[in-house]
Amino acid sequence: MAKQFPSITTELKAFIERQHIFFTASATADSRINLSPKGLDGLRVTGENEVVFLNRTGSGNETAAHMLADGRLTIMFCAFDGPPMILRLYGRGRCVPRGSDEYARYLESAFGGDEPAGARQIVIQDIDLVQTSCGFGVPLYDYKDERPSLVRWAESKGEDGIRDYWREKNMVSMDGLSTGMD
Repeated sequence: MAKQFPSITTELKAFIERQHIFFTASATADSRINLSPKGLDGLRVTGENEVVFLNRTGSGNETAAHMLADGRLTIMFCAFDGPPMILRLYGRGRCVPRGSDEYARYLESAFGGDEPAGARQIVIQDIDLVQTSCGFGVPLYDYKDERPSLVRWAESKGEDGIRDYWREKNMVSMDGLSTGMD
């Protein structure tokens, strides 16, 4: 039932844009696999073989460490309403640090210049394979709203508090890998 595509089609782009949640998976040969749910309208399709997502400050920074050490990245979407489908984007990713010229260009072009509190990096995925599968086993859920917790937490920390948090929690992965943050 799976179908493979060399790039994101118009129909698949529309599916991605309707989703409220996506999942990222990354690892190195010797690390734990990191699987993270993401929301808050943080992903954009920027080309037939490129997506970007705004990575916000979290309790760890495993994706950044894996991108620096290995680069493999899978992004998955599931239809929780409407017709069933699972969509996976396979490829390689890299993190663009906040404050860099490239970050500013992507922030403007993909997110209209809107930088939420706690923004940490923009992750760029170069896609080499797009695959859909049936999704028959994915339950139906109704989207209610985004949780305000992460935004409130980042706003309450302020810019200096966020940078302190990065130094404490986001410089090294749980497996001791550098995340590339200064």
